[in-house]
Amino acid sequence: MSNTMIYADHAATTALSPGAYAAMQPWLQTQFGNPSTRYSLAREPRKAVASARQAIADCIGAKPDEIIFTSGGTEADNWALTGVAFRQPDFKCEIISSCIEHHAILHTCDFLKHMGYGITLLPVDKQGVVNPETLKKHIKDTTRLVSIMFANNEIGSIQPIKELAEIAHQHGCLFHTDAVQCVGHIPIDVQALGIDMLSASAHKFNGPKGIGFLYVRDGVSIESFMHGGAQEKGKRAGTENVAGIIGMAEALREHQEHMAEEIEYVSGLAETLLADLRKTDLDFLVNGSKSRVPGSMSLSFRGIDGEALMHRLDFKGSEVSTGSACDSMRTILSHVLRAIAAPEEYAYGTIRITLGTDNTMDQMHTLAEQIYDITSRMQKGGFHL
Repeated sequence: MSNTMIYADHAATTALSPGAYAAMQPWLQTQFGNPSTRYSLAREPRKAVASARQAIADCIGAKPDEIIFTSGGTEADNWALTGVAFRQPDFKCEIISSCIEHHAILHTCDFLKHMGYGITLLPVDKQGVVNPETLKKHIKDTTRLVSIMFANNEIGSIQPIKELAEIAHQHGCLFHTDAVQCVGHIPIDVQALGIDMLSASAHKFNGPKGIGFLYVRDGVSIESFMHGGAQEKGKRAGTENVAGIIGMAEALREHQEHMAEEIEYVSGLAETLLADLRKTDLDFLVNGSKSRVPGSMSLSFRGIDGEALMHRLDFKGSEVSTGSACDSMRTILSHVLRAIAAPEEYAYGTIRITLGTDNTMDQMHTLAEQIYDITSRMQKGGFHL
């Protein structure tokens, strides 16, 4: 990373940690054996994968045989929904989710709806939170799965996961959560929270890209995702990404070990940035609930173009986004901002800032100055786009 660049889009992706990088090296070179084979070269890779599975399980309060490796969060989300749906006979399965989910969930819901499955998307309040009472009103006898994200990827709002899971279980339903923005960043205990399935992606917590996992509680039966070999208990065929798995486990272990300090640090960064901005005369809103992913904020500035602000910050060496990285090529108002009824005069001027431990207090002061300089002139008509 450049010494002058301010990277403030950690919700999109994170740099591979030095520890994860070092842990991966042997499995890319000398220890290259296929862990699914039976000769001696495969022995160490097989043991390393098993050890990584145990380490990941320990970080979320699971058992190792409940961790299934995937290519990332999108695959895990797709599999959680289709895996349950395809187990139900005659398309009589209903799935409940929320209207602010990541598109990995929403597009899978669209796919299943086209196939004949019932789909209900719950509304959220102005803070982007699902009211448990709303879930109670919409759940049916035919509902088989409730899938609500742990925290939103655009505005950071954390959902009342334990309450929602309890309601799902009271009605005989499974509960899945897309925890891609939370694993490695806030404490998660799947047993204590009553989670049946959970999706995670390594590159969101300083692990490598192209690897993630789906937690599936012991006793939950889902349809296989890929067919061919016997890997992942026969549920997901394909040679294991050994180096990726090792790197993911190491990155998650590092975050778990230092989580309390990291939460305090990035929360302090966010508070500093907001305090600096609030000292100015800028007209802006902070979106989402008070309970957000640490270091995450969605800011809406009145009367400006958020994409123009993002590009001008990029020109100054500061990297932020206007929303989800998976939706960054679209210029329409995001489904999340529409769902929370963000006022249009502010909503189109939205940027997402997500901070990490590689950020500094000095960077926060600089970023605040840059935002003020650009936005104040845009609000006063000083920039013509």
